Amino acid sequence: MGFFKSNGDRIPAAIEEMAAEVKAGRMDRREFLALASTFGASAAMAYGLIGVALPQTARAAEPNKGGTLRVSMPVKAQKDPRTYDWVEMANITRSWLEPLVTYTHKFTFEPVLLESWEVNDDATEYTLHVRKGVTWNNGDAFDADDVVFNITRWCDKGVSGNSMASRVGALMDAKSGKARDGAIVKVDDHTVKLKLSQPDIAIIANLTDYPGLIVHRDFDKDGADPIKTPIGTGAFELVSYSVGSKAEVKRRTNGKWWGGEALLDGVQFIDYGTDFQATVSAFDSGEVDMNLETPADFIDILNKMDVVKSEVATATTLVCRTNTTNKPYDDKKVRNALQMAVDNNAVLQLGYNGRGIVGENHHVSPIHPEYYALPKKARDLDGAKKVMADSGHANFEHELISIDEEWQKNTGDAIAAQLREAGFKVKRTVLPGSTFWNDWAKYPYSLTVWYMRPLGVQVLALAYRTGEAWNETAYANPDFDAKLKTAFSVSDPAKRKELMKDLETILQDSGVIIQPFWQSLFGHMSKKVQNYAIHQTFQMDLQKVWLAA
Repeated sequence: MGFFKSNGDRIPAAIEEMAAEVKAGRMDRREFLALASTFGASAAMAYGLIGVALPQTARAAEPNKGGTLRVSMPVKAQKDPRTYDWVEMANITRSWLEPLVTYTHKFTFEPVLLESWEVNDDATEYTLHVRKGVTWNNGDAFDADDVVFNITRWCDKGVSGNSMASRVGALMDAKSGKARDGAIVKVDDHTVKLKLSQPDIAIIANLTDYPGLIVHRDFDKDGADPIKTPIGTGAFELVSYSVGSKAEVKRRTNGKWWGGEALLDGVQFIDYGTDFQATVSAFDSGEVDMNLETPADFIDILNKMDVVKSEVATATTLVCRTNTTNKPYDDKKVRNALQMAVDNNAVLQLGYNGRGIVGENHHVSPIHPEYYALPKKARDLDGAKKVMADSGHANFEHELISIDEEWQKNTGDAIAAQLREAGFKVKRTVLPGSTFWNDWAKYPYSLTVWYMRPLGVQVLALAYRTGEAWNETAYANPDFDAKLKTAFSVSDPAKRKELMKDLETILQDSGVIIQPFWQSLFGHMSKKVQNYAIHQTFQMDLQKVWLAA
């Protein structure tokens, strides 16, 4: 097999052919950037191949060292990173824990704890070159043993909540639910080889997801707690952690960070609770420098203050889903009737103030490179009533559950109102986050936020493939699973789009979700915060952020 290297010395001919397709307008730019960076091109090379200048991050002045950045963000209880289900958890620990690869604002993949990687021509073998000169903050050298340890523990499907298992399935043994013998091989102290059981073009993309932070090889022996034993390779080190209140990190002092040195003296993550008005007041009084996200209802309010708005279009969404293990949601007619009764555009306007684009009930976004545009479907009240009547469940009362965050509550209320207009009985239950997220995957009918992943196939695998940890719909369709498996093996854009057409159609037709809109994300920051912008997946990398004097 031929290997394609990520250090820029050569790329497969197929990537050059794809570049020509982009120039001719026959291929999506984001799909090209994702595939080109997966198979070897640096961001600069990928953009250059399609004749576009590499986007540059604006830096207002010479970086200033010093100061403490204060971030408004929930401080949630921590746990094993492979079981993370909130990006806020990772945003704090990634101050000292780092990923192997990162997904950039430029929609490309770049190495972090890897220096480079090589991929064979059918994406069944990956050679990972581990970054040299990296030390943990306890003085240990970071090497291939740490990489093998992490990927092996990701492959343990028996660990409750381990969503990383769904991202590395081609390395696992289906019977044991653990890493397959010979799948993860240490070649030498700085080289690891992955031997997949089937082609998977999403491996590199999956390494960038927020549960994919790299922990020390003794993590399990030390109690598997990133707060009690905060050993990491990153630019900061933990000072304190108080759930629901504040977490604080400072510039690393124990050993040198491989990337040089953080510009900030430290970062404070401050939890102002679920009422965003408290964050607005903190901005107004100068108590906070920036936030994770600004809800739609507060964007105009903060825009009028002396702060800077950051905005990015994303494939982040709020999904209203049924769980098919609960009656009557095991009946496709019931699910289809609910879907038919809702006007997604109206929900976007009422629930998120129109700040996004309309969804199509299949969880693949126009921003995803593989997206296939299906024929648009309009709300059909008469059809919804008839289908529900035919199901025999016209008098069933649906309990629609959501979190108490304002825009999510508003979205749920808008959906419930439209269902009632169709004559369906709906009870609304609004829960605090601390209660809702204890059983988020088990509710019969509820709303869940899903953050963006770079590729559409990643989302479909995480959320709808049979038996996965995050499959909250309990959807199980062998035909869908088989087509999705094939999609992971196809790098040819035209062939993948045809597969995505089928996958989108199957999921849309199943009725398991009402997916009303795709969010544009907004954040605000003080004018003194430099070299930061809200990321399309909410990830916060603060090593190179600085505060103007």
